[in-house]
Amino acid sequence: MTQWIDLRMPEFESWRTKHRTVILPVGSVEEHGPHLPLGTDTFHALEVARRAAEKRPVLVAPPLYYGLCRSTREHPGTVSISGDTLRALVRELGREFYRQGFENLVIMSGHAGGTHMAALVEAGEALLAELPEAQVAVVNLLEVLREVAAARPELVKTKGDSHAGEVETALMLAILPHLVHGKALAEWPSFPRYILARDKRRHWPGGVWGDPAPASAGQGEAILQAEVERLVEILDFFSQKG
Repeated sequence: MTQWIDLRMPEFESWRTKHRTVILPVGSVEEHGPHLPLGTDTFHALEVARRAAEKRPVLVAPPLYYGLCRSTREHPGTVSISGDTLRALVRELGREFYRQGFENLVIMSGHAGGTHMAALVEAGEALLAELPEAQVAVVNLLEVLREVAAARPELVKTKGDSHAGEVETALMLAILPHLVHGKALAEWPSFPRYILARDKRRHWPGGVWGDPAPASAGQGEAILQAEVERLVEILDFFSQKG
């Protein structure tokens, strides 16, 4: 596994003469209930990227820790950036990766908010339009998880599980168990449909979307392995270009 920031200049120069793909892990600094760390989304994306880089010759860029957090913005600990800032950051990083010889960019997000993902897709589309040889993938790990759960329904017990619930608790138990403090109670938010809520915590006090109770480290490991397999398929698609 090769991380961009671990390389010395001669090693980097040698690497880029042979390989053309870089993964940008994107996460958030965001509440994940009372039991999971604020960096959960970033830790998840970085772990999947690292494991994929053990299977394919890709470079893992330093993660982008900050994301656009709308529903959790009023919860303690959440730090959100605007869509404009996120789009600008990803576009500028994509340009720099391309300038350094990396034509294939995988933007992989552990944070799955709709407005956040829309900003990443817009940034990816802008890079495609601007850089003639670029190939870009935008990977939402929640969507990957849905594909995994559809193929292996035994992996996730809680219906409608999402933020800081069964899956993310299991993932953190597998990745960084020392940062998991027990298991929060099951909770689902009660946001009104179509109406933008001003006091978001009133509709989602605990910050959990699902049920952490069934989570286990073994389950998290199985989910990680399945996610990595899917990411490797995406990387192999890039390699078909040569």
